[in-house]
Amino acid sequence: MILEFLTGLQQFHFLQNALITAVVIGIVAGAIGCFIILRGMSLMGDAISHAVLPGVALSYILGINFFIGAIVFGLLASLIITFIRENSIIKGDTAIGITFSSFLALGVILIGFANSSTDLFHILFGNILAVEDTDKWISLGISLFVLLAIALFFRPLLLTSFDPTLAKSMGVPVTYYHYLLMVLLTLVSVTAMQSVGTILIVALLITPAATAYLYANSLKTMIFLSSALGALSSVLGLFVGYSFNIAAGSSIVLTSALIFLFSFIFAPKQRFLKKKTEKYSI
Repeated sequence: MILEFLTGLQQFHFLQNALITAVVIGIVAGAIGCFIILRGMSLMGDAISHAVLPGVALSYILGINFFIGAIVFGLLASLIITFIRENSIIKGDTAIGITFSSFLALGVILIGFANSSTDLFHILFGNILAVEDTDKWISLGISLFVLLAIALFFRPLLLTSFDPTLAKSMGVPVTYYHYLLMVLLTLVSVTAMQSVGTILIVALLITPAATAYLYANSLKTMIFLSSALGALSSVLGLFVGYSFNIAAGSSIVLTSALIFLFSFIFAPKQRFLKKKTEKYSI
């Protein structure tokens, strides 16, 4: 099967596009996911991934690239959630629930107007093997922009993630970096939609980062390890999906989940087996 996969990479351009896009998305999703879990914002990633649906549907109706509509609606959702949370007694998780469910409902209605159930399936569950050259280059461009932004603003993002109160007392514009992170999260969510769809984006954002957290003792190490795990999961998942003719996006997510399960049991920081042994020895 490995030989067949390698032969396919040499012969088929669509498989080459799929591999490049999957690896790039795995890297950038792993990197931004570290900040998401450290800030306790996993639900925000889920909300934005669902909120892009009406933007994608509207793009199909207007005949424009789906990246444009998805990014606009993703940013709009993040702005609405943040505004409600900061200007109301409503808690953040409630604001997220109201916003993403409303955007999701709007997206389903717009998809009905678009009359394209096949596109809806690809939007929800991804179709990495259908990535075209234009989409590949857009994904590469967005990913490079996100990684560059993380590198440039690493220190303030680090400080505002671990101790926003201290950061505010030091004069760091905490709200500004929150919005910056929301923009980067939206861009990554839209890009990841190509491979795993809106339903599974949050898994690609959270699982590699959560796995890396079990091993790393610094944020830099966590980011590099999470990106590497995201890329590895993407390659292995694409291989399984192509070889067994199953959904590649779902294979990528399940591969990432299996790596996390292994780490949950055997990671030195987790010490799951040792804790179980000590419990029964007592």
